[in-house]
Amino acid sequence: MNPSLINWAAVVVAALSSFFVGGIWYSPLMFQKAWIADNKLLDEDLKAGNKLRIFGMTAIFSLIMAANLAAFLAAPATTVTWGATAGALAGVWTFSAIAIMSLFELKPWRLIFINGGYSLVSLTLMGAILGAWR
Repeated sequence: MNPSLINWAAVVVAALSSFFVGGIWYSPLMFQKAWIADNKLLDEDLKAGNKLRIFGMTAIFSLIMAANLAAFLAAPATTVTWGATAGALAGVWTFSAIAIMSLFELKPWRLIFINGGYSLVSLTLMGAILGAWR
């Protein structure tokens, strides 16, 4: 790893891309109803959440994920293909972690695939951005 090869603007864009993916993934167009149902949430629960805290912490964690992935990709030979591949491999790790925790929490498989799938897609896109924008 060569820290001087980290493109910090790409890290920010990669982090923001997880908001884009999440906005679509958890929208009514895709998995919103299933996600709400499998989490046993009510509209009141969703409205009661502290949006500033939720989105603020999400931004921080997305930046950490993107910076961590960028550190692994900080090599001269990194390309968009390798970036997407590394992102997908990181997504497999996080999918597995989500699955393990969710199994102990007695969550349904559908929810595991919704949340794990988001992680896999989001990290693959992050890696592609980081690999392409060198």
